[in-house]
Amino acid sequence: MIFSSKKHTLPDPSEALPGRHIAMPITNKHFVTGNPIAPPFPANLQQALFGLGCFWGAERKFWQHPGVFTTAVGYSGGYTPNPTYDEVCTGLTGHNEVVKVIFDPALTTYGELLQLFWTSHNPTQSMQQGNDTGTQYRSGIYTYSQEQLDEALESKKHYQQLLTLADFNQITTEIMPAGVFYYAEDYHQQYLAKEPMGYCGLGGLGVAFD
Repeated sequence: MIFSSKKHTLPDPSEALPGRHIAMPITNKHFVTGNPIAPPFPANLQQALFGLGCFWGAERKFWQHPGVFTTAVGYSGGYTPNPTYDEVCTGLTGHNEVVKVIFDPALTTYGELLQLFWTSHNPTQSMQQGNDTGTQYRSGIYTYSQEQLDEALESKKHYQQLLTLADFNQITTEIMPAGVFYYAEDYHQQYLAKEPMGYCGLGGLGVAFD
């Protein structure tokens, strides 16, 4: 994770790596919860997708949250189909490191996940998170409905007001409808549960959402 590309500009689609048609093989069982990480999921559950820096630490934030059924890490927001981690690190896929969150809306809300998102990282750093630099570390919320999009935009407005009062810079988080989610390699899934002493550079700004 530390040895990332230093590229800070998203590639033009014509420059993107070609990728492949074969999906990444994964173990369809969450290392912590034991639940599946790939669909189909129970019909009562909903999904969310976030990018907030290195996906190792980001995923842990969400699987620890009450009401979350399962999580998975992967790549989204770019152009290359079924990329590898090494390809994403070149900056030539356009993808972000993201966390897919499957949650029970009877036990937690999308709004609560948004609060966890905003307070768990620095959303003002553009193509960077802490010491991790590169386009795959950008802050992003990728939505699955108009309701999610509206709520995400409203939460950004609210948190920007709080950050401004605390003398922080403008939020650079991209908020847009979710594209295709490509699963990351098996060893990345729930990495910090498998390697408790593994690297995690995730850190918030210390500004509460409320």
